[in-house]
Order: sequence, then C-alpha cells, then structure tokens
Amino acid sequence: MDREPWLNLFMLAILCPLITGARSSDLCSDKNLSIKGGSFSLSSDGSLVRYSCSEGYYPTVTIRRCNKGRWNPMPEKKPPKCNRVTCPNLSGFENGEVYPYSPRYYVNDTIHYSCHSGYIFRGSGTRVCQLNGKWSGSTAVCGRNSDHCPDPGIPAGSTKYGNSFNIDDKVTYRCDSTLTLVGSKERVCQDDGQWSGTEPECYAGFTYDTPEEASEGFSSSLKSNLELSKQHEETDQYGKKIQVQGGGKLDIYIALDVSDSIVEDEFEKAKEVIKTLIEKISYYEVSPNYEILIFATDVNRIVSMRDFKSGQGNNLEQILKRLEDYKYDSKGDRTGTNIAQAYKNILESMKIEQVNNKEDFMQTQHIIIMFTDGQANMGGSPKIPVDQIKNLVIQSNPSREDKLDLYVFGMGDEVHAEDINDLKTDRGNEKFFFKLKNLENLKETFDNMIDEGTSVALCGLYRDYDDGSHERGQYPWLAKISVTRSNGKISKCMGSLVTSTFILTAAHCFNFGDTHDRITVDIGSNIRGIKVKQYIPHPRYNLKAKKDMGIPEYYEFDVALIQLEKPVIMDLNLRPICIPCTKETSGALRLSDREGTCRKHQEVIMSADTVNAAFMTDRKKRIEKKFIKIKQGKWRDACVEDAKKAEGITARNAEDIVTDNFLCSGGIEPTRDDIACKGDSGGATFVVPGNRMVQVGIISWGVKDLCARNPSASSDAQSRDYHTSLFSAEVRSFLEVYLGNGTLGTPLTFL
Repeated sequence: MDREPWLNLFMLAILCPLITGARSSDLCSDKNLSIKGGSFSLSSDGSLVRYSCSEGYYPTVTIRRCNKGRWNPMPEKKPPKCNRVTCPNLSGFENGEVYPYSPRYYVNDTIHYSCHSGYIFRGSGTRVCQLNGKWSGSTAVCGRNSDHCPDPGIPAGSTKYGNSFNIDDKVTYRCDSTLTLVGSKERVCQDDGQWSGTEPECYAGFTYDTPEEASEGFSSSLKSNLELSKQHEETDQYGKKIQVQGGGKLDIYIALDVSDSIVEDEFEKAKEVIKTLIEKISYYEVSPNYEILIFATDVNRIVSMRDFKSGQGNNLEQILKRLEDYKYDSKGDRTGTNIAQAYKNILESMKIEQVNNKEDFMQTQHIIIMFTDGQANMGGSPKIPVDQIKNLVIQSNPSREDKLDLYVFGMGDEVHAEDINDLKTDRGNEKFFFKLKNLENLKETFDNMIDEGTSVALCGLYRDYDDGSHERGQYPWLAKISVTRSNGKISKCMGSLVTSTFILTAAHCFNFGDTHDRITVDIGSNIRGIKVKQYIPHPRYNLKAKKDMGIPEYYEFDVALIQLEKPVIMDLNLRPICIPCTKETSGALRLSDREGTCRKHQEVIMSADTVNAAFMTDRKKRIEKKFIKIKQGKWRDACVEDAKKAEGITARNAEDIVTDNFLCSGGIEPTRDDIACKGDSGGATFVVPGNRMVQVGIISWGVKDLCARNPSASSDAQSRDYHTSLFSAEVRSFLEVYLGNGTLGTPLTFL
C-alpha cells in the first residue's frame, strides 16, 4: 500500500510530457542562440527562433526550426550575425562610367553615371542604395539608339549576353552567384520595337519590395481589370495596362500556403491580407468570381469557382467568414508543401469552366494569386501545372496572353525566389512577383493599391478619424445647400453627392419661384459656392395634395436633384455616397452579379426590425453625426401612428399621412433616437454595412421641432422623423432618369 503514491508519481512523470504534447527529448536547447549585433525571439512552444537586426542590417540566419531535439541550421555550425545591407554591384555597366566606384555599396551610398562620347544616356543618372537592398530609380543605359529595339541595359548585379538589338534578336541574363534572378532570363526584340518579358532584377536573400513598389506594380495591371467605368490608355514604368471592356468577366483564384514552412502567426496575418485584397477589389463595380484554396500536403477549398458561380458557395461575406474560421491546425499532420497540387486544383476548376461554357471562358480574364514561400517539397514541379494553365487559357495565341495573370507573393522568413520566378506571368514589362519584408507590409501593399480618387464606382468610401477631425474625409459626400430668397433671407438644407454632377436632397428645400442662380452648394473640404444649373423636384411632389383630408402639408415623394453647372472632380475628400439598387452598391455590398438585385440590397441592409442608421447635422456650426434606428416590423405601426400628433394634422388614418414610401425613426423605444432639426432637411439617412456608406433615405419632416429649445435634443416618446425611402419604386424611377443618364455626367447603373 505504501508504494502506491510513489507509483502514481512515477506514472505521472511518464505521462506529463505526453499530456502537454511534446516529449522532453523533442525540445531543443535554448543555449547558443544569440546573434551578434541583433536580437532573437523564441516561439511560445520553443520550436522556432526568429532573428532580427537594426535598420540597415540583416541577419545571416533568419530562422531556426527545432526538429526532434536539433536546431536546423545548427547554432554551432552557423553562428548568426548582423551584416550591413548592400546593393548589387554595378561592374556590368557599359559604354560609360559609374562614380564613385566601390567594390561594395551600402545603404545611403550614392552613385552617378555618365556616358562615353557618342552614346545617349537613358534611365536614372543618380541612384541611392536603399534599405531594401535595391537601387533607387531605373536602370542606367548608355546606348546608340541605332537598332530596332533600344539597348535593354544591364540591371545591377547581372551579366547580359547578346549585343544585337534588331527584330528577333535575343538577350539573356544571369545574376551574380550570390543573387537570384527575378524577371525574364531571356528577352526578345519584337516588331513593335519593345523587348518581350520583364526587365530582370537581382535579389539577395535580404532584398525585398517596399509596399509602395509592390502596390504600384501589382495594381498597374489588376486595377485596370477592375475599373470598368473608366478606361486608361497611359503607360507607366511597368508598361501597358490591360483593359477589360464593360461587362467583362473576371475569375480570381487565390491560394494560401499553410505548410510547416509557414508558421501560424504568418498564416493568420495572411488571412487578413486576403480579406483586405478582396475588400479592395470590392470597391470596383466589377463583381469577380472567386475560388479560394488553402494548401499544405492536401488542398482545402474554402469555395470553388463552380460553387461560387452557382450560388452554392453563398455570398462573399460568408466565404470570408469561412476563411477566418479556418484554423492553422485544420491541415492536420499532413504538413508538406504541395504547391503543384494547388495549381492542379485551379487547373481542374478552369477546365470545368471551359467545358460548361467555352464562349464565356474565352472572354473571361483569369487571375491567379499565390501566397507561398516557394519551398515545394512534394508533388513534383509546380511549373508543370502552371504551364498547363497557360496553354489552356492562351492556347498558343499571342493575342490572348493578356487573358491570364499569374501573381506570386513571397511570404515567410525564407522565400525561394528562384523557384517562384517560374510560376508567374512574364509579360509586357509588368511585375508579377513580389517579395515583401513581412506580412504587415503585404497588407499595406493592398491598402495602398487602389487610388481611391480615380473612379466614381468607389461610392460610400470614408476614412474614420478617431479624434473626430477631418469631417470631409469621414463624410466626403456631404453637401450644404443655401437658397437665397427674394426677400434676402437664406434658407439652409443638407444634401448628398451621388454622382459627379448631381446632389440628392429634399424637394421641400425649394419654393415656387426659386431660381438656379439663387442656389449654391458647398461640398468637399474647400469647394464652396458651387454654381447650380437646375434643381429637379420629383414630378409627384405636391405639398398641398391632401389638404382636404386634414393633412395641411403632405411630404410624399419629397425628393429633388440638384444638377451642378460643372461636374466636380473626385478625390480622397470628395466622393459620392452609395445609392441602393445600383450596380455600384452591389460592389459595396460584395454581391456578385447574380446576387445583385434591388430586393437583395434591401434584404442585406434593411432586414431587421430596427436598422441602425445615422444622419449628419451642422446645427452647432460643426459637423456631427446623429444616430437613429429605422423602425420596421413590430415597431413601425406605432412610429407611423404618431404622425397624427403633428401640429395641424386632423386626418384619422396615419397611413394617409405616412405611406410605405417613408422610413420612420425617433421615439424612445427600443432606445432613444437623436432627432432631426429644420436645417437637417434633405440630408442623407445612411447605413454602414461593412466599410461603405449607403444612403437609404432623405430627411423629410418630423412630428415635433424639439431643436427650437435645445440644439442637442433627442427624442421624447412621441417625436418622430420621416425619411423619403430610396427603396420606393417611384423614387428609384425618378432617380434613374437623371442619375442613369450618360449624357448628364458619369451615370450610375440601376438594377
């Protein structure tokens, strides 16, 4: 009996490591892990060491992994240290001089170029070695310009083979032994006088692209596939921009590496990066189709292309939720890196699309975005299925090359750039491979990738400033309207910018006899006193329509448009609000073309018994947001019934006063709402589904004027506000006549 406790302790000592999930023999020693000149961090489970250095330096060993009690690489064999970042050497520069010459260039070193007599200089005459191990500016070339194609030059760190630059002549490149070539290893002089492919770059292990570089390079081709409302023809340093004409189809495949070489925190950050990318794409009026895969040894589809198109994948919000809910450990014990299988799955989906509708497949723009470190260790070469994808889409037809974009984003501590280089598109001097310093930089790339001032389709965008400043950045659609009466008095209303040419407001803001020259509009941070061409009330608005029914002022169809004399130019602080039942708002709500219906818009943003909404006021001479709940379902009847309590109304039937063309707010149940004041009339009643503002109503009239006594008033039990509903069929048809008219500025596309 006395031996039993000792036996229990003995068994516990054996079982303890098994319970905690690791045997002591599997753990690696924490000795000799330091780095000279830098610091290191150990993962919570002791299986991974990350090294870091101060700015301008890089660690000779980036990470160590613990495998069965041994570090890889071994600390004793490869003690890490921090070395200074260098930029590739310039010894290959031809037909000129580089000064000052040095066998090694460090961060902030500056060099200058000059050409020998008879040669013409092209590129950057002065370049600076940057923190990311790249030279600033563009490749310097001293050429004669006597051949069909210009001298392509010799990028820093490379050697060029081939000195004849006429049609069909080839040049090939290789990088110094310690560097990896990214871009085109071979380029051909073409009939149009341009070189095929992409200018190569030579990357060291520590070289990375800045978010600004990656954003510019990635979006130069991707953005043009999204901007259906505005076509561009200019070129930039990455060459021509691909266009998809209005109505073009876009299939986007996204694959995320979750193998053992990608650690858990990187995976979680990568999921956020993908969500950011999809969110940014949703800013455009095009509604892409998606396939999202997560892979290690096996491939898991978050959604397949076929399911997405058929609706079985549900909407994009649900798909993003599935992505968010996918845990790192869901891959199980099969933790290899089978990049080839990920591409094979994409190829399989593309073949299904081709079989289902060959004509659609031929018209579709296909985009594949791979997030991986490139460390494939099973499944064979991923280049084989990538080549098969190219053959399927391009079909040996050079004119179809722009129908396929293959992007690769290197993620993780050790990116195999050389292997990744074969998995991307190689076309038109554009950039399709990006290696970011970390995943925070990758997210910043996508945050920066869209110039938010370039497209009217980007409705409802705003910037949320925590300190309450920059109200025009927060509400860039906000309009203030002034009407000077014949007696000299000025009447104030609010409104909302809905296209570059039109302001949406209330019809009662204008009296009979008001002329366009007596109306001015202030919008944006500095745009004041904008001249007006005309104001257009709804044709069925009639204030006295129900006077005989005991309703002295009747506000049904209280909506008007103000046409500006000249269209305004959109920028970050000047942008339209979204209008429901338009294709632009389908994009804001992340709805596919199939889902994009007016009924679906109403279902997504107006389905609850109480809908959180807001409106803007400047009653205290500063812009403030006021919060309300739109009363629907069981709350609406009481809200409508209180309309009979307005001064002067004797009608017995509340529905004669407030029809289904109104939204209702106010009162103290289920919570106390803010109340609108007289100067708030015409302003937008808006909701914020996701990250976009959608106008659902126009402030029209109220039961009580509580603001006369208190500018900060909130509702009492009977105070109600009524808002012209933009979901009203007759209101929509009125708006479509003007806002959908392409001759009156950039039109909206009504559903």
